[in-house]
Amino acid sequence: MTGSTDRPQRWNRLLELLAESGRLSVEEAAERLGVSAATVRRDFTALAEQQLATRTHGGVVATSVAYDLPARYRQSAGEAKQRIAEHAASLIDPCAVVGMNGGTTTTAVARALAGRTDLGSAGDERLTIVTNALNIAGEMVLRPHVRTVVLGGVARRESYELHGPLAERALAELRLDDLVLGVNAISADGGAQCRHLDEAGVTAEMVRRSGRVIVVATGDKLERTALARICGIERVRVLVTDTGADPTAVEEIRAAGVRVEVV
Repeated sequence: MTGSTDRPQRWNRLLELLAESGRLSVEEAAERLGVSAATVRRDFTALAEQQLATRTHGGVVATSVAYDLPARYRQSAGEAKQRIAEHAASLIDPCAVVGMNGGTTTTAVARALAGRTDLGSAGDERLTIVTNALNIAGEMVLRPHVRTVVLGGVARRESYELHGPLAERALAELRLDDLVLGVNAISADGGAQCRHLDEAGVTAEMVRRSGRVIVVATGDKLERTALARICGIERVRVLVTDTGADPTAVEEIRAAGVRVEVV
């Protein structure tokens, strides 16, 4: 990792290192990230202000959130997934009500969104995250400029997502400006798809309650199919994917009326 790495990626890497060791010095972080000690000090201060770490003399120690996250959510997003996350985060109004389902891509979007410097600039208006993902809620609740709404339900061990009638009933009372939707597959014919039927029920309700659906998916998801359909392609307003996506699949989705942004 080089000094040109932007702030969200550095913060994600710092949180990963903290989860591994529990504490981190300025010197060690600077060496591991390939940035200056001054940059690391600023990052440590910012993480402490967001209650994601506790500042100590010469370093930081981890909060309980860093320890509690499952391993796959502690890892830094890959380069393509990080580009997708940062681009999707840039599409969101800082005062919007944003729904998010679970998954590593939506987790990366949540982190990129929470790292935006314009949050909190609109006075009492705040970004609101509505999610059924416990790991996203656990991170976002510590961010001072983000209001976090967690849906009820039964927790899925594999994904930390809540599902079932309680989650769907809670959604019936809510309105979402945007939904950042992670999927296992997407195509012009099959729409947005996932692996689990109970997951599809909650996520489909999130789609129905949202004004704009933004699907975030790495290019390989455009070449797959999955068991359960979340929604038809006509409900998807934007697809953010990476340059590895098959051009034919991209054009088919564009022809279906979706704005596809390749990053």
